[in-house]
Amino acid sequence: MDAPSQDLTALDTDAWLARVAKAGPVVESLAPEADRARRLSAEAMAALHEQALFRLLLPVAYGGAEMALPVFLPVIEAIARHDGSAAWCVAQGNGCASLAGFLEPALAQEIWGRDPSGVLAWGPGKAEARPVEGGYSVTARTGFASGSHHATWLAAHCTVIEDDSSPRLDANGAPEIRSVLFPADTVELSDGWDAVGLRGTGSDGFACDDLFVPEERTVVRATMIRDRPAISSLHGMPLMSVYAIGFAAVALGIARGVFESFVALAQDKRPRGARFTLKENPAVHDEVARAGARIRGARAFLAEAAEAGAADLADAGRMSLDTLMTVRLAGTHAIHEAKAAADILFDTAGTSAVMASSPFERRFRDIHAVALQMQARKTHFQTWGSWALGNPVASDGVNVG
Repeated sequence: MDAPSQDLTALDTDAWLARVAKAGPVVESLAPEADRARRLSAEAMAALHEQALFRLLLPVAYGGAEMALPVFLPVIEAIARHDGSAAWCVAQGNGCASLAGFLEPALAQEIWGRDPSGVLAWGPGKAEARPVEGGYSVTARTGFASGSHHATWLAAHCTVIEDDSSPRLDANGAPEIRSVLFPADTVELSDGWDAVGLRGTGSDGFACDDLFVPEERTVVRATMIRDRPAISSLHGMPLMSVYAIGFAAVALGIARGVFESFVALAQDKRPRGARFTLKENPAVHDEVARAGARIRGARAFLAEAAEAGAADLADAGRMSLDTLMTVRLAGTHAIHEAKAAADILFDTAGTSAVMASSPFERRFRDIHAVALQMQARKTHFQTWGSWALGNPVASDGVNVG
């Protein structure tokens, strides 16, 4: 099957939001089912694929939109207003799709170019790759692979182990980490994703023993930007920055969904024994204003960071340290501000918010799950503060880029 023929790069932000407006109500109506099943349904995935929402950061060469970060942010945010799990999977899937620019072209075409429903997923865990003739023998146990149940391909990030059982070292003396890609149906998925929130992401893991992966289906992430000629305008964009912006956008979208649901509830709800409806209560006016300011202020900062990232990529082909640190701070800040705003409104909604049938309960669980993910670690504030005071930044690939 060939990739879609439409030119996705011709679509502006409004056009993409119009696409979300078509898919969003479908995934929102199916969100309770995804919550119970602990994965997105085939119908929800079809709606997302129909609007090409898993191809936002995919290079144009393989049928993608190669979307700039300032557009990526509102698109993910808009999906999250409908369903946090769907938005999370789209953000994660697009982060993985951005890897296409560093793969052998034949492999990228096989995964995405010839399959409009192509999705790559991966997650952390223990994985080793031992060199064998023509490739690597891979043994892995992974988890938290969001979207693994609807992925067509999976990947593991492996420490390369030599014949003498020692790790292969790179030019800097660090263990070589090689990403290996393989069709999803070649491994067994786990069934352990029974989480409080973001249940619909299907963030299970997979296991394999001595799985052969050809050399051409592997890439060394530490050197791929240096070694692979740029075929995408997103070349040089760190994955951690993509996830910082994407997952913060998920949090902001969920919080916006809570805000809109609260406004609708407040029109008529009169708490038991109260003289006023929520709409008429001055104390509620104050809380709504503060929640709205948290969401909009955090979003403005995140949008500023996304613009800086896009400008750096356009001007220099890479993000400066200042921009990387801005993205790190803005993403972490946005997630926690979004959660704080949602908490205010959840509390003020009272018992109306606790029912599973309400528009609050699942969003409340989802945003708290977002705030526990790596991109929301509160230690990121320490990282930024230390750097702002002139201390060196650890180049561990987690806190920065």
